[in-house]
Amino acid sequence: MHADHTLDTSIAGRFTYAIALTSLTLAAEVVGGIWTNSLALLSDAAHVFLDLFALVLSLAAIKLASYPVSETRTFGWHRAEVFASFINGVTVFLMALGIFYEAWGRLLQPQAVKSLPMFVIALVGLVMNLVAAGALHQHAHDDLNVRSAFLHVVGDAAASVGVIAGGLVIYFTGWFVLDAVISIGIGCVIFWGAFRVIREAVHILLEGVPRGLSIAQVGEAIREVEGVNEVHHVNVWTICSHILALSAHIDLDPDYREEQATVLRAIEELLFERFHISHTTLQMGCSRCVEAPILKSLRHRPRFAHGHGHAHRCSHDHHHGHQH
Repeated sequence: MHADHTLDTSIAGRFTYAIALTSLTLAAEVVGGIWTNSLALLSDAAHVFLDLFALVLSLAAIKLASYPVSETRTFGWHRAEVFASFINGVTVFLMALGIFYEAWGRLLQPQAVKSLPMFVIALVGLVMNLVAAGALHQHAHDDLNVRSAFLHVVGDAAASVGVIAGGLVIYFTGWFVLDAVISIGIGCVIFWGAFRVIREAVHILLEGVPRGLSIAQVGEAIREVEGVNEVHHVNVWTICSHILALSAHIDLDPDYREEQATVLRAIEELLFERFHISHTTLQMGCSRCVEAPILKSLRHRPRFAHGHGHAHRCSHDHHHGHQH
């Protein structure tokens, strides 16, 4: 536990450092883009904004993980990270549309750009991105969140290289339309990045099965555990970027009734090690649903035309539940 806390502190420190550098890059490119009249710089600033938000979310995820659960929020505040990510994706998606609109106007009527300051500012941005990437690189192989942030910053650096090249070409040729062309290229990168963020956030908010995970494979793995006859009614979902959850009914071999806790622990360890599922709720001894499917359809509670009472369908089965 102490080791995890120390690692989180180290990662949080590096995220804070990267956020500070990226914020300076964003400020420089926004001010510089307006001053030089370079849409390419402003487009790169929008790309940096998308990635800055991702860095902030990654840092927030570490902080949110420390908040305790409560009677009103049994999953804590973890899902706030996903909701914020959705808002960020929509915001930057609209930014990309704005870049395309402005770039189209500049393709038709190219505008003069201060190419030398544009080159210098983009170069400063590149250096900042490389320093931030260096700060994150140490933990990039250990933590998926850090790896994602590292790739974001490397993407920013690549966009800065494009703006630098454009600034040099414009300086020597005076071909101002290139500013709009580079903006469209960066806009496409932003558009795709925002789409992926929105798609993933919506998938999580709709309780979709985590990407790369197969219910069939999870079920097959559970059946391999000694003492398990069958598994039914499996639900797998994502709480936030770091927490996967599962609930299922486990039909236990009668010979293992006395070793229920051992089987349970074996299933939990397997799910965590093979699928990174850390939050499990397992019902053992599901003797009345041996022939049940691996997936279970949801049912609404009964609706009544009169009265204000709430009725719920209740199961008559008595299972032994366990939550990890």
